[in-house]
Amino acid sequence: MANSPPSGGLGQGERLLLVLLAALLAAGLLWFRGGLHPEAPLEHLARQSLDLPVALGNGKPTLVEFYADWCEACRSMAPAMETVEAQHRSDLDVVLLNVDNPRWQPELDRYGVNGIPQLELFNAEGDSVGRSIGARSLEELQALTSALIDNGPLPALAGVGAVSSLELGGGPISATEPKAATMATPRSHG
Repeated sequence: MANSPPSGGLGQGERLLLVLLAALLAAGLLWFRGGLHPEAPLEHLARQSLDLPVALGNGKPTLVEFYADWCEACRSMAPAMETVEAQHRSDLDVVLLNVDNPRWQPELDRYGVNGIPQLELFNAEGDSVGRSIGARSLEELQALTSALIDNGPLPALAGVGAVSSLELGGGPISATEPKAATMATPRSHG
């Protein structure tokens, strides 16, 4: 009986089956998590960006992007955003806020985000100086960041403009006021 496994132990066939099962599970997990690819630019930027209050209070101009992981325009713009962030890391903050994260709902309301990508532009004092709607090329992003860093006028690009405070019924609109039921949300386009 030298060929039989000890009582309660695994035989060679069972061990081989467990090793194969573990390898299949590991391969499945790698596939599910995106494989061995390096982190996508959008994910990389989002993970390394400062908290918005910190960025707005540290004396550097700030570019805030409202984005979503599923947004093709956001994903296509991500390499250019990553380049801009790397080139201007010492004199510009880049902050990414995911519209699907409920943590950012007050900011979505405050900045009237109803489509993505939406960029909010802030001067070194943390004051809002403009907004950009839609995907931007590297050249357009560089023009916007140069204007922020130089404290100059925003470039004349379609979908870019200064922001102003709106008034409703004689007073400023509050982020806590109820919204119309038919108002579009960042998630309303596909």
